[in-house]
Amino acid sequence: MTRTLRLAVPNKGRLESSTATLLRDAGLVFEKTDRALSVNVSNVDLELLFVRADDIPEMIADGVAELGITGQDLLAEHGNGLVELAELGFGRCRLVAAVPRTGAAESVEDFAGFRVATSHPSITQRFFAEREIDVTIVPLKGSVEVAPKLDVADAVVDLVSTGSTLLVNGLNQVGTILESQAVLVAAPDALRLRSTELDQVATALAAVVAGRGKRYLLLNAPESAVEKMAEIIPGMESPTVVPLAEAGWVAVHSVVDADDVWNVLPDLKALGGRDILVLRIQQLIA
Repeated sequence: MTRTLRLAVPNKGRLESSTATLLRDAGLVFEKTDRALSVNVSNVDLELLFVRADDIPEMIADGVAELGITGQDLLAEHGNGLVELAELGFGRCRLVAAVPRTGAAESVEDFAGFRVATSHPSITQRFFAEREIDVTIVPLKGSVEVAPKLDVADAVVDLVSTGSTLLVNGLNQVGTILESQAVLVAAPDALRLRSTELDQVATALAAVVAGRGKRYLLLNAPESAVEKMAEIIPGMESPTVVPLAEAGWVAVHSVVDADDVWNVLPDLKALGGRDILVLRIQQLIA
């Protein structure tokens, strides 16, 4: 008998809240308590496992779960051949190299002979080995940014969102090693054996991510302005145009990038558009 599909998700940290929101926005119904290690989704045959984000790649590789949500940085560090199914659009950060502000290094090419502290030793080792730069990796679990002050290292490779923590600790960024965000991942064996179920989860989550980046725009407009409006809001293929009871007027429906709404609204109004509505999209499958 095939077991219930398992999805491993972060139980705390920078990805926890956004992951829970994504799952609920995708239509999954579940209740989680602070002490819960796992819960069954009530409307889908799916079990959620709440674990450390760092442990998720290994759990999937070991077959404990078929799917997981973790960061691309952790996937690169502990990936073990896992397959990335979808980028999820949150938890964006960068793995950067940084040195003390008082130091002479201006780029990673100046790191030869350095001790480099990092919580991502595998990625860091590969990065410098590929560039034939001889460094000594100093693995640390946390507070990487203080390593130079304690004379534990000459430089650091650390995960940053804004970089403010590095600045506070007197460090300058001199290179980006990896761009990261949350991703849905799976093991190759799970993809082979349960591809339909995994694709269903991936499609539902990707549809939420796609919807977040778009807006559904509706307006009434003079029929004579439709051609010019179609140039401004072309939609997924082309705008939907519906005649209104009032002669010479139509309703125009289109999907636009969320980032473009600010710019297109004045142009549509200038062309005679009125009764303009901008709606969020819950899920979108193109």
